[in-house]
Amino acid sequence: MIYITLFFEFFKIGLFSIGGGLATLPFLYQLAGKFFWLSAEDIPNMLAVVQLLPGGVGINLTAYTGYHISVLGSYIAVLGIITPQIFCISFIARVFNQFSKNGIVQRCFAGLLPAAAGLLSAASFQVIKLSLYNSNAEIGYQMINLAETGIFAVIFVLVCMLKRLHPAVFIAAAGVLGAILKL
Repeated sequence: MIYITLFFEFFKIGLFSIGGGLATLPFLYQLAGKFFWLSAEDIPNMLAVVQLLPGGVGINLTAYTGYHISVLGSYIAVLGIITPQIFCISFIARVFNQFSKNGIVQRCFAGLLPAAAGLLSAASFQVIKLSLYNSNAEIGYQMINLAETGIFAVIFVLVCMLKRLHPAVFIAAAGVLGAILKL
């Protein structure tokens, strides 16, 4: 029964996660807490791990979430997320040439871009909130994780100022600082 639930939850995510793998994050946050196999605190850690793996972020997040149940759960979750995409792309490929010049179709595709941007923005804000905000704080000044926020601010300023450096340098610097500060 859990595998059926897993399949259909990721089937729903696959239907509406437009814009790539990171667009699945808002949907994963909605799932968090509903089932034992996913919590909101796990998602930033999962995201950090899957960014290191080859392949699509959405598929890797899905597989990692399913793996919390079992190896079979990993396969079922991936099957759930790719099934609607396979059907939609197959349908669109068949009829696209017939309707590509249609104004309504062009406006629909143009409307997908802001939807994808909105999903990615929501995912970014959730990750920032979990990383920099301490929801268990009792006193106002403890609501912000100072070390994490400081690293974020320094790296952000350096990225803006030193655009010629490879992003891996900034990622490594943030990792070293996090290790030194035991974050």
